[in-house]
Amino acid sequence: MKRLLLFVAAGLCLSANAIEYRTVDTATVLYDAPSQRGSKRFVIKRETPVEVVVNIEGWSKVRDADGTLAWIEKKYLSDRRTVIVTAERAEVRQKAEEGSPLVFEAEKNVALEYLEAAPGGWIKVRHRDGQSGFVRANQIWGL
Repeated sequence: MKRLLLFVAAGLCLSANAIEYRTVDTATVLYDAPSQRGSKRFVIKRETPVEVVVNIEGWSKVRDADGTLAWIEKKYLSDRRTVIVTAERAEVRQKAEEGSPLVFEAEKNVALEYLEAAPGGWIKVRHRDGQSGFVRANQIWGL
């Protein structure tokens, strides 16, 4: 019984520490505090993935791919998942294999829709123009 309780407690801790990623639904201002009276930090563009760090009454403190922390109104966040290219050029391939034909290349800071994880460190993504394929996880951020 004691082992079962430890196992359940460990599982709850793991799920409580799960990283939550969301996507900015529309270009909006980020603030230094959870209020429109706070100082405006910068405008974040639509489709940008962010990591949610804290949620407070209509606001979320988020981290972007550069590690910058700021506050955004929750209404501007979507459950739809995107990732952002962090490599100078990410190669998106037909299959989750290094030798697979190239579908397209995406430049740094291009947002791609996250579709699913694939074995071997590959992620299936879709470009906004409709092309899809597999990219190496180490070439993107937002997982």
